[in-house]
Amino acid sequence: MVSYAQTLRTNATEPERILWQRLRRRQLNGFKFRRQRPVGPYVCDFACLEAALIVELDGSQHVVQAPYDITRDAFLRAQGFRVLRFWNGDVLSRLDWIVETIFEALHGAHLDGRLD
Repeated sequence: MVSYAQTLRTNATEPERILWQRLRRRQLNGFKFRRQRPVGPYVCDFACLEAALIVELDGSQHVVQAPYDITRDAFLRAQGFRVLRFWNGDVLSRLDWIVETIFEALHGAHLDGRLD
């Protein structure tokens, strides 16, 4: 799983690279994010372990794999994580809104599920 996560980090999508620039180096009020972090049988796009927050970026393939994502999110929630999902296109067009939403989630806002 670790080697798979390393491969994903090396081959990040453009939206993942863009969001990572805003999450890395504790830029959101000192919270540390990790990218392509294994959690159980899954690799999460971004994880803040101290806040138990997972951030996932979804491309068009996620429309087809919605049942898989539901199962995956249920597992992550059972492990104590909150899960935020955003569309890749929103990273390109609404990055500040995404970062603000993540910031609010880090500070206790009860945000969960798909944010449109």
